[in-house]
Amino acid sequence: MNTEQRPRRFGSQFVAEQRHRYGKRPPENRMLSYDLAVLDEYEPWRIWLDEQLALLPEAAADTFAANLWRDQNFWPDFIELAAGAALRQRGFSVEFERQWGTLTPDWTVVGENGEPVALVEVLTHSPQKGTTAKIRAWHGLVERLKQIPVPVVLTVGGDPSRPLDTPDARTSKKIAQDLRRALLSPLVHQAVFRSEGYTFLLRADPRTGQAMRTPGMSTILVPPSNMAGVVSAQPLTAGIARKVSKYRALAQEAGLPLIVAAGADKFTGLQLQHFDDLLQGVATISVQFDFGDSFIHHPVEVDPFNPPRWTMPPDLAGVLWVNNEFPFTTAWRPNPAATAPAPLALTMHGGTALSECLE
Repeated sequence: MNTEQRPRRFGSQFVAEQRHRYGKRPPENRMLSYDLAVLDEYEPWRIWLDEQLALLPEAAADTFAANLWRDQNFWPDFIELAAGAALRQRGFSVEFERQWGTLTPDWTVVGENGEPVALVEVLTHSPQKGTTAKIRAWHGLVERLKQIPVPVVLTVGGDPSRPLDTPDARTSKKIAQDLRRALLSPLVHQAVFRSEGYTFLLRADPRTGQAMRTPGMSTILVPPSNMAGVVSAQPLTAGIARKVSKYRALAQEAGLPLIVAAGADKFTGLQLQHFDDLLQGVATISVQFDFGDSFIHHPVEVDPFNPPRWTMPPDLAGVLWVNNEFPFTTAWRPNPAATAPAPLALTMHGGTALSECLE
C-alpha cells in the first residue's frame, strides 16, 4: 500500500477506542503507557508513530501497532523506530529486518545506488526483570489511596538493607481500607500507620514540622520507586558486545560496517553521559533514588584511581545513541579503531560530524 493512502493508526479513532476500553478501569489496572495513548499533550508522539509505521512494510507496521503499547514493548519499540528515523534523516534509505541468511539485523542501511552500506542492530537497556511488575503493583496502591479525601503525604518505612516486597492486589485493597479508617478517624492523631505488615509514615514539611499537605483533597503515597540504585552503562556495553558477537561474521562476510543503535528505558535512569563516562574512563558514580525509597542499593566498591572504561570491539563501527525524550534526538559515538568504519555521511548531522559534539 502506498504510504500516502494508509489511514492513521493512532488518530482520534484509536484514542476513542483506548478511552472506551481502558478509561473505565481503575488507573491501577491500566497499562503504564495509557496517558501517552490518549492525552492531547502526547498527540505529537502519536503522529510521529504514524509517520514511522507508514514507512514500514504493512506486516511489520501491523506488528508494531499491535505490540508497542504493551509495557514491556513500549521503550524498545520506540528506540527501534527512532533509530530508523535517525538513519533516514541522514539521507539514507533503510530496510527493516532484511533477511541475511539466517540473520535479520534490525536495519539495513542502503546507499543511493541501492546497495547496502551498513548493518544496524538496535539495543534498548531495560530495567531488571520484574521491575515493571513491581512498579505497577505500587502504582495500584497509590491509586487506591488517592481516593482517600485527606490531603497528606505518606511514604513506606522499610529495612534500608533490602528492597521492600510489593503488595498484591488483595493486600493493596486491605491497606487502603485500613488507612482510610485511620486517616478519617477524628480520634486518631498519629504519624505512623501499620497495615498488612507494612509501615506507612506521615511525612512532615521540614520547614514547619507540620504534616505535608497536597494540592486538592487526596492522600498521596510516594512508594518505593523500584528504580533506586547505581546507574551504570556497563550492562549496556555488555549487551552491545553480545550484539557484535552475533553479527560479526555477517558484517565481515558482507563487507559492511556494523553499528549498534542504543537507548534506554526511562525507568533505568541511564543517559548518554553515563555512556560517555564509561567510554572515557571518567571516575564518576551516579545513583538514582526517589523520596519514597528506603533501600537504595547494595554496597558497591569504587576505585577512583582505576575507574571502569569500555573500549569498543574492532568489529563495531560505532554506537548511535538514541535519546528517550521526544523527538528522540541521536548522537554518534565512533570507534576510532574500527576495522570497517561507518560511511562518513552516516556520521554527519547538519553538516557537522557527531563525533565532534561530545559533551
